Amino acid sequence: MRSADVLAAAGIVQGALGPLAGGDWSTPVPGLDFTVTTVVTHLARCLVWYATDLWVGPDDDSVLAVQVAADPANGALLTTLGAAAQVCAASVAAAPDTTRGFHPSGSPDPSGFAAMACDELLVHGDDALRAFGMVLDVPPVLAGAVLARLFPWHDPGDDPWATLRWANGRLALPGRPDQQGWRWRAAPLAEWDGRPPPPRPVPPHT
Repeated sequence: MRSADVLAAAGIVQGALGPLAGGDWSTPVPGLDFTVTTVVTHLARCLVWYATDLWVGPDDDSVLAVQVAADPANGALLTTLGAAAQVCAASVAAAPDTTRGFHPSGSPDPSGFAAMACDELLVHGDDALRAFGMVLDVPPVLAGAVLARLFPWHDPGDDPWATLRWANGRLALPGRPDQQGWRWRAAPLAEWDGRPPPPRPVPPHT
């Protein structure tokens, strides 16, 4: 996955949330300790972190603290999200394929950071929409690419977007076990031993 995928995912989220910018973004996100404002804020911060963590090396050496103004206007927050996506995409595009950055899920290469950015955008974008009783429409090709890069042990099935939501602990699927303790495969797939990682002991919020 590359920078174009990050921009595509950001465009999907911005296009879906844009018409809702005049709504109440203090609305809680179902099933999470987020409001629409805080989940979009989290998204923007993640994208800036990824842009820098790609370049700090495999150790946790970044001292960057990313802050968003308190009680931001909805439209300004959405614009900031788009800007953060551009920064993340530019960082991914500029990095040689051999670049390795830091993440607790493994030392990602540029494709790993692009995939994590897309996963954050699509899953949390869907979280935000569900606060308004809506769902995010994600192309199967994009959802399938994220699954293949971050969750290669999961069969995408007939609906890769539903499978991606399930893999992130957002959806129950018949015949598939609960995924509340999910983990990404962030390091390059060339180094993968073919086994899924053990589940996290505490369910994540991302």
